[in-house]
Amino acid sequence: MPVAIITGASKGLGRAFAEALAARGWDLVLDARDAEVLQGTATALEAYGARVTALPGDVTDAGHRAALVAGARLLGGVDLLVSNASALGAEPLGRLAELPLDGLRRALEVNVVAALGLVREALPSLRAAPAGAVLTVSSDAAAEAYETWGGYGASKAALDQLAAVLGAEEPGLRVWAVDPGDMATDLYAAAVPDDDDPRPDPVSVVPALLRLLDERPASGRYGAPALLEER
Repeated sequence: MPVAIITGASKGLGRAFAEALAARGWDLVLDARDAEVLQGTATALEAYGARVTALPGDVTDAGHRAALVAGARLLGGVDLLVSNASALGAEPLGRLAELPLDGLRRALEVNVVAALGLVREALPSLRAAPAGAVLTVSSDAAAEAYETWGGYGASKAALDQLAAVLGAEEPGLRVWAVDPGDMATDLYAAAVPDDDDPRPDPVSVVPALLRLLDERPASGRYGAPALLEER
């Protein structure tokens, strides 16, 4: 069976995508910081018959990243690497004039440096896979100037550029950066706690991600709403 590593997989889009892959027969290596919640997700996904390795930890830890890739190798390799774990930099978000620099460093470390570190750890297995792919979860804040989203958006813009260059440097792989659009997630609630407007469930984004796997378009940046509208 194909094997996917998914970071930030205990809740939200990470869990929803993991469940869709488990239902398709994928084996999974899942990461999140909350061990109890992550184990609950793993137990639920095992009901699909998938082999699920749950490894709680922080993606900024090189040893944890190595353990994720080692866990995937035990299941057969790495066919898909999903960088979904994210840090805001400040909770709630604030204007750049007040953004704590340590918070910005944390956002860059989680959203950019750790994502690249995990790719580098997994590259030999991805290159050996029949259809190796990397999927990074971006944001419209990476391309649009939204007040208070400057630090987070800058980190996601950097991640987009890394994904674009990786796609050029690794023509044998598919490297997709995906802007999922608005979603009702814990991350958004922490970013803007006073916003009570309804937002789509992350499950609604999953068909867009599955379309990338099914059709394997060229490496590049994709918006989930556009992928869904074109079906």
